[in-house]
Formats: sequence, C-alpha cells, structure tokens
Amino acid sequence: MEVKIISLSLAAERGRKYSTDKIELDKSGVMGDVHANTSRPVSMIDQSHIETFRKITSSRTTEIGEFAENIRVESLGEIKVKAFDRFEGNNVVLEVTQVGKPFHSSFREIGHYVMPRVGIFMRTIEGGTLQAGDKLSYVPKIFRAKVITLSDRASKGIYEDKSGAFIAEKLKVFFEKIGWELTIDKKIIPDNRKELKAQIDDAIQNQYDLVFTTGGTGIGSRDITLSVVKHLLDHEIPGIMENIRMKYGSLKPNALLSGGIAGTIGSALIYTLPGSEKAVNEYMREILTTLQHLIYMKADMDVH
Repeated sequence: MEVKIISLSLAAERGRKYSTDKIELDKSGVMGDVHANTSRPVSMIDQSHIETFRKITSSRTTEIGEFAENIRVESLGEIKVKAFDRFEGNNVVLEVTQVGKPFHSSFREIGHYVMPRVGIFMRTIEGGTLQAGDKLSYVPKIFRAKVITLSDRASKGIYEDKSGAFIAEKLKVFFEKIGWELTIDKKIIPDNRKELKAQIDDAIQNQYDLVFTTGGTGIGSRDITLSVVKHLLDHEIPGIMENIRMKYGSLKPNALLSGGIAGTIGSALIYTLPGSEKAVNEYMREILTTLQHLIYMKADMDVH
C-alpha cells in the first residue's frame, strides 16, 4: 500500500505551518521545524480528514499547513495505522509513534484541535528529502516473540509442552486485543546452557521483540535458566517478578522459591517463567498488565 504526498509544510514557531517545496529530515525530525527534537517531530494528516472538516464546517476553505501538519497525503483509505508502523520512500524511513483519536463534530482552533485527534506522528529512522508527489510505502509492524520451553523430558517427546503453548496463547489473545500483529516461534530444548544461549542469541540477531522462557527457574542441578539469562541482561526489571512472588507467595509460600527474572537483552524484553502451567497462568496475568507500556518504554516512545 502506498500513500501520495500532496503537500509539505513547516514552521519555525508554534502554530500553523506554511507550504514548502520540500522538507529535509534527519534524526531530529523536519529540519528547521519547531517540532524537531520534540516527542512528535514529524506529523502527517490524510486528505480525507480535511474533507471531513470542510463538510462539518460548511465547506470552509483551508490552506496548506493550516492543520499544523508537515506532510499531507492521500490514499490512506481504510488503513488502521498503529504505533511502530512505518512509511518508507526516497530512502526516508518514518516510524509511527502516536496516532490521534477521532475528532468530534465541533472544532476550535484548527491546528490545535484537529491534528492531535487525527494526525499521525512519527520519528525519523532514516533521513532524506521528501517532495510533493513522492509516494511512501506503508509497512505495518509485525511484532515477533520467541517462547522457549526448557525441559529434558518435553524435548524428548516424553510429555507435551503445555506451559510454552499457554504462554503463546496468552500473548496471541493479548496482541489481538490491543490491535497489534504478532508472530510467535515456539522452541523446546533440553536444560542445556549452550542451547538456551543459542536460542537467545538467535532472537537478538533476528530482532525479536519478546523472549519468554518457561522452566529451569528453581535451584536444582538442571535449573540453568537464571544463570544463563542474568549474564546476558542489558537491564533488569526486578519489580515485575518481585510483585508476582509477593502477591502469590503470601497465599502459597512455595511461590517465593521461583527465581524468575525480567529485563532487556538487545532488541527484546525477556521474561523467565516457571515450568508449571498454573504458575505460568499467574505470571502471565501480571506481566500482561505492563507489557504494552514496557514495549513503548523500550522504544523510547513517550505516549503520555
């Protein structure tokens, strides 16, 4: 799917923007624009929203840039643009950081009212030049998760992997609920340090967004998950697992014995869960309450 640029605008001061033949983009956003180096550095609006505004306001005429947009496009159609989707063209890559909410049938000041509600706000991944008439390809974000089950017996087919399948199902339902696309790879490996590290290395090299492990979080001689993962972490997020242990440990003291950890490794958030299906259910219930916000945080996206 492609969208066509109808017009481009920028302004050195806050308020409406003014028509320009081209815009130059770098990591700060639109060079020379007041919104460069802000949380919403590049803005885009579809022509259909402008037509809706004209109908509501009895065909009131508007000028290029009056909605405080940098890029005005056509042909977005029925595309449901989401955070992390991208628009690419002329070697420029823009990543969506925020999508406005639908506006109501009354308007105040145009740029201050319409743009925050229907505009698409982006940041620059790859800079370059855009001109009217250029086309941008829409590339939806598809999140990638890897679920790794550590079990000597499950890896040999002695019993069915239920905990890994349960994690995958919970992730699938959650991502459907928030409207984000997700693919899940499931792996079953023995309790082996080298194999676990190889699976995590593969996830990072291939830019996975999420890694979940299940099994190996105890203190037995074959419980190697924690010692492997801890040494790989870039950042640990201790509060998640501490809260789970305290919440369920107050009712069932044995829950305090799990050593699950959460954190980041490279591109991914990683969670190490126990091996029992019941424990996984408890952990996933708590993890999913903060997962979307953590994904935004990991990407340095301010969505407040």
